[in-house]
Amino acid sequence: MRPANTAEVSAVMRLCHEHGQTVVSHGGVTGLVGGGRTGPEDIVLSLERMRGIEEVDTANRTVTVEAGCTLQTLHEAVEKSGLLFPLDLGARGSCTIGGNISTNAGGNSVIRYGMMREQVLGIEAVLADGTVISALNTVIKNNTGYDIKQLFIGAEGTLGIVTRAVLRLRPLPRSRNTALVAAANFPSVCRFLNVMDTGLGGTLSAFEVLWNDFYTLIVDDGSRLGMPLPASHAFYVLLEATGSHDDIDRARFERALQEAFEEGLIVDAVIAESLQQRNGLWAIRDDIQNMMAQLEPAITFDISLAIPFMDDYVRQVRDNLANQWPDLRMVAFGHIGDGNIHLVLGAGTLDPAVVHAIDEVVYGTLQTFKGVISAEHGIGLHKREFLPLSRDENEINLMRSLKQALDPRGILNPGKIFESAERALA
Repeated sequence: MRPANTAEVSAVMRLCHEHGQTVVSHGGVTGLVGGGRTGPEDIVLSLERMRGIEEVDTANRTVTVEAGCTLQTLHEAVEKSGLLFPLDLGARGSCTIGGNISTNAGGNSVIRYGMMREQVLGIEAVLADGTVISALNTVIKNNTGYDIKQLFIGAEGTLGIVTRAVLRLRPLPRSRNTALVAAANFPSVCRFLNVMDTGLGGTLSAFEVLWNDFYTLIVDDGSRLGMPLPASHAFYVLLEATGSHDDIDRARFERALQEAFEEGLIVDAVIAESLQQRNGLWAIRDDIQNMMAQLEPAITFDISLAIPFMDDYVRQVRDNLANQWPDLRMVAFGHIGDGNIHLVLGAGTLDPAVVHAIDEVVYGTLQTFKGVISAEHGIGLHKREFLPLSRDENEINLMRSLKQALDPRGILNPGKIFESAERALA
């Protein structure tokens, strides 16, 4: 079904609730954890016709948008008004605002602007019985009772279907400085983050770390994307700072990099001198499809843990996997500035038994470092077995209580995040 507005979504949900029909909402279908997977008995409710951008309020710096609008469309629309919607990720051309809200999406700029949760001021959502919750708040400060919108952010469509939202906008940057640097070891990377964050006075907006295995896989011989730095370094950092004054911000950026050189934290660097060069550097980080193709069939993970533990964790996972699958390939990269690592593995098979065994290694090792199994992709179907590694029994029971209260018949995206009560008892 493809409703054109909230009233039609509500009508569909009333009928489904009355007949106990299960519903899975679809946005851009770019998720990586099976959150949008459907069964033969499910009704797919696609929001692809609800793409409108209703209002860009330049004075209040907000935008009201329908849930089916793609992230890139929103970027382009608000930029015309000199404003920025800061959430950004590789699937920007196809992922939708409703999906970004439902998964609490992260991306490249979390270190400065926060995850999707930080961008949402108000939400309109349709509950399982068709009730419309119109909490389209337009102010930053609203301390009037429970913050209802938070129920739906990150809930993966299990508590309600987000149909519209009011989002925060920021001033469009007037300057942008980008560099790719190399570091000899991970402690230097950690120190480098602190030096740059301090030296740039809060303007650091991206800090992406690429382990050598990721960088060498992507650049290969340099014939496709170039090779801005030699492929012999242990770590690479793609960093970006945004500000308001070209000359001043550029000088501050270069001073901070020079300080890092003098401290021995970085061993090589290239600074983008044009938009074309900036895009070329980001192309290396964003070339996910090529990476996935080279590791096909690929198994993906996004985990979060304290920054100082990251390299030890990656090394231990690599060693533990190699003990069982000597030919397995693994690359590591991520939004290290906000504690997020992505691991992509190529084991040569997606046999469920093998995938499950790999999951146990990756998530089991994570327990040692007190990390969590999902930083930004959500739980869906793929991670629900491992949810107790990151949430205790009381937390999960409270989640179930919320689900029961808002969706007593269990018709919204059933079986996602945790098993439905019926399945749990079976």
